[in-house]
Amino acid sequence: MHANLHKALDLFTQDTLEMCTKEIEFKCILFALCYFHAVVAERRKFGAQGWNRSYPFNNGDLTISINVLYNYLEANPKVPWDDLRYLFGEIMYGGHITDDWDRRLCRTYLLEYIRVEMLEGEVQLAPGFHIPPNLDYKGYHEYINENLPPESPYLYGLHPNAEIGFLTVTSEKLFRTVLEMQPKETDSGAGTGVSREEKVKAVLDEILEKTPEMFNMAEIMAKAAEKTPYVVVAFQECERMNILTNEMRRSLKELNLGLKELEAWTTDFALPTTVWLAGFFNPQSFLTAIMQSMARKNEWPLDRMCLSVEVTKKNREDVTAPPREGSYVYGLFMEGARWDTQTGVIAEARLKELTPAMPVVFVKAIPVDRMETKNMYECPVYKTRVRGPTYVWTFNLKTKERASKWVLAAVALLLQA
Repeated sequence: MHANLHKALDLFTQDTLEMCTKEIEFKCILFALCYFHAVVAERRKFGAQGWNRSYPFNNGDLTISINVLYNYLEANPKVPWDDLRYLFGEIMYGGHITDDWDRRLCRTYLLEYIRVEMLEGEVQLAPGFHIPPNLDYKGYHEYINENLPPESPYLYGLHPNAEIGFLTVTSEKLFRTVLEMQPKETDSGAGTGVSREEKVKAVLDEILEKTPEMFNMAEIMAKAAEKTPYVVVAFQECERMNILTNEMRRSLKELNLGLKELEAWTTDFALPTTVWLAGFFNPQSFLTAIMQSMARKNEWPLDRMCLSVEVTKKNREDVTAPPREGSYVYGLFMEGARWDTQTGVIAEARLKELTPAMPVVFVKAIPVDRMETKNMYECPVYKTRVRGPTYVWTFNLKTKERASKWVLAAVALLLQA
């Protein structure tokens, strides 16, 4: 961050700082944009927690943004804060961004960094690092050297756990490369040692023995008197499970768990007490079925409905009966923060707890106009830590902190830890 911020400032000169008639405003915003540029460029090292996708941010984005800043400040009697944030976040830098959640992140950075309070020195770009006072070009470089905190995820609005994840991935790549460089085993002249082929065959035989029987779809469909949305989802899941077991012919822990849920479900088509959301091939279909069932029951238009999420204080074992409407789901994990069960809000993550498990979550459908939006964080739900293309849904979670804190911290729910 230290090097990137100096590098961003090096794109300009003392003449640049003196060219605008609104000198204080121009210098404040220029410095904030340099910091913003350094953040968005370096944040990619944190992988999916940094950005859902990788973007080619470059020096041209910053220099053009400063030209736009100069033109807008000269042409307007007052600083057009909203216009500037829109131009920087949606066009200059936003022009690279293709993911909606990344666009929200970019927009949130600019809302935090570029606002009227910065003129009074009240804006912190990072904990303990304020917008500098009116200095000359050399003074800004000295200010960075003397005041920028040591490199840490806090400089990007992230929790230190994000660095642990990043370093873990780096270490895994290193060890994988070292292992790939090891000489391969051979079965020639190996004495009484077991060859690689024999090892593989033993594993394959063990897997084949554990392969479950396929669902009898004709028998299952004949049992269903009425094809409700939940029953249709059960059919779809059974069909996909048949494809998986037929094609892959292997047994995994998750597969066994998924089968036991499905087996219980297809016995009488009663919704399980708690549903393992990660066990679905298509979790969206189950969440949509919750809305469809409520829509039919209350004769509500489906396009005017949404999901309401309530995080309970219970674990899966504590739930003894399904709810009258909606569903209890489990198997969710939070990345970037944690859920405080006592206060019922998102809280700062504990160090080294990368993906703490969530309690059971009660999901039900309500009309859109009844959705609570105050003190809520729109939390994306992903299937895996890859994020991006594994997006499932958006759950509104309660927060006492400003939602922007969790946006910058890349807080999300995952179906796999």
